Parts: sequence; structure tokens; C-alpha cells
Amino acid sequence: MTDVLQALTGLAPTALLGTGSPVDEGWAGASDAATYSAMAVYAGSLVAYAVDLAGSRRVSRVRERRGAEVREAVPAGAPTVPSDVSGAGTGGDTTAGPAVRRGRAGGIGTSLFVLATLLHLVAVVARGVAVSRVPWSDAYEFALSGSLAVSLVYLVLLRTGGWRWLGSFVVFPVLLTLMVATSFFYTEASALSPALQSSWLVVHVSIAFVASALFTIGFSLAVVQLAQHRQEAAVAAGATPGRFLAHVPSARRLEQTSFQLHAVGFVLWTFTVVGGAIWAAEAWGRYWGWDPKEVWSLVIWVVYAAYLHARSTAGWAGTRSAWIAVLGFACLLFNFFGVNYLFVGNHSYAL
Repeated sequence: MTDVLQALTGLAPTALLGTGSPVDEGWAGASDAATYSAMAVYAGSLVAYAVDLAGSRRVSRVRERRGAEVREAVPAGAPTVPSDVSGAGTGGDTTAGPAVRRGRAGGIGTSLFVLATLLHLVAVVARGVAVSRVPWSDAYEFALSGSLAVSLVYLVLLRTGGWRWLGSFVVFPVLLTLMVATSFFYTEASALSPALQSSWLVVHVSIAFVASALFTIGFSLAVVQLAQHRQEAAVAAGATPGRFLAHVPSARRLEQTSFQLHAVGFVLWTFTVVGGAIWAAEAWGRYWGWDPKEVWSLVIWVVYAAYLHARSTAGWAGTRSAWIAVLGFACLLFNFFGVNYLFVGNHSYAL
């Protein structure tokens, strides 16, 4: 395993796992400063994204009203005008103002998010430099690095276009995780504990980070899907559309995208469980021992397997399967926040 890891990374295992060298307090302080700076910028991004969502309904209403006015002014038999007019050639000041303001808020939110992610990356790298290893040895470092994985995955999605509306629902869990980590989980930078001095740490935990990031964004989509489904039903009954979901995709499209993210995350989580079992055999001489962390990792796998099965089963697609996805994320959170503190097991060193 050590040879494989070295071939994949180009680094010696000691460069990733550390050698017990003294902690560099300067880099540790820089990591803390970058973390708090990232939190502040994430907060600004959250506000900007919220303004962007709040303004979407106003823009939609103005465009609808302006489109109706234009259609009424067109003589009978003249070419029709699309209802979603941008204002060009029709006295566009009415729609351009709100649209520009909404665009600016969303653009500011994205710019701040990119800056916050860079600061977040600096915090993780500085923590690793401070301890001369990958910064994944305790709950604080798991939270710091795991939330960064969520931000990086969302940045990849942003590059594909059409994802800015999801910003508030991604920034909020990232910011909340950092707030909880710095308030309750924070530990001073230290050398790697003997139980974690294995090449499997890099493989097992890195895959778990990506899987958890996909589950987090998939959960956000499932929550929005449930809200959008409720609004679509209300609109069908004659109610007025809500403010925050005017420019959000349909519930059906949200369900499809959430399923795709969960499917990829499930495959990676399977590798996480298998990799953990191999690491357990290397460290403790058995593949499975019903340790609390092992049990809950299996529970998460079963719940997400049930979600994927339900999504393809008649009568369970839609809101029912979305609620299973929400349950899966709740299990994921409990595995991280609750298991290490409520149960005693071989993973207690990760506190």
C-alpha cells in the first residue's frame, strides 16, 4: 500500500503522514487566521446569495408584468413578443434595474465564495505544514478539510453553469460546520497519533471527504426539491409562487440531479467502507469488529442504497425518496458529530 500511495502522489509516505516532528506554531497560527477569515467571507457570500434569491421573484414579477403590457400593446395580427422580455426595444428600464441588481448580488456571492474557498484552502494547507502531515487526525481537522471538499465540489459545479441559485444552500452548511468546528472541536496542532500512522489514512479519508461532499450537496438539492414540490402543488391549486424559489429548477429536475450526485457519492462511500475494512485488518488484525464507527458507516451505506433503490421503484420516486436522502444525511452527520462522543470504540482517537 505504501508503494502504491507513493506512486500515485509522487511523495514519500512520511511527507503525507508526518514523522512526529515539532509543530510549527507560526503555520498553525496562520491556519487559524485563514480559517476565521474564510468564515467571515463565507458569511458575506451567504448574504449576497440570499439577496440574489430574494430578488429573483421581484425580477420575475416585473418581467411578467412588462411582458403582459407589451402583448396588450401589439396590434392584432402582428408578430408575437416572448413573455420573458429583457427590455430591449420596449423601454427596458423597468426590467433592467432589478435584473442588474440581482445579477450583481449573485456575482458578488460567487466572487466572495471563491475568495472564501481560497482562504479555506490556505487554512487546510497551513495546518498540514504546521504538523508536517495531512491534517486529518481529529474532529477539528476532519471538519476543516471535509467542509473544504464541499466548497471545491460546488466550485466544479459552478463552472458547468446554472448552479448559482444553490449557493445559499451550500455556503450555509459549510459555514455552520466551520463555526461548530472552531467553537467545539478545536484542538491545538499536534503530531499524528500512532493509530493513524498508515498510508490508508490518505486513501480512506480522502475518498470519504469527496463522498460526504457529494452527499451534502445532494442533500441540499433534496431539501430544495421538497420545497419546490410543495410550491408547485400550491401553484397548481391557485396560490401565488413563493419568493425564494422563482428561479429554482423544477422539482423533477432537482430530483434527477440529486440522484446523480447521490449515485456517485454512494460508489465512493462503498470504497470508503471497503478501504476502512482493509485498514482495520492492517491495524487491528480483523476486517470487521462492530466498532460504533464501522456500524454507522454501514448504516449510512444501507440508507443510501435504500434511497437509490427507492428512486427507481414505482411509487417511491419524488418526495418519498427525497426524504430517504434526508435521512441518509442525518445518519452521516450523526456518524461525524455523535458517534465519537457518545460511544467508546477504536475510533475514539479522532476526537
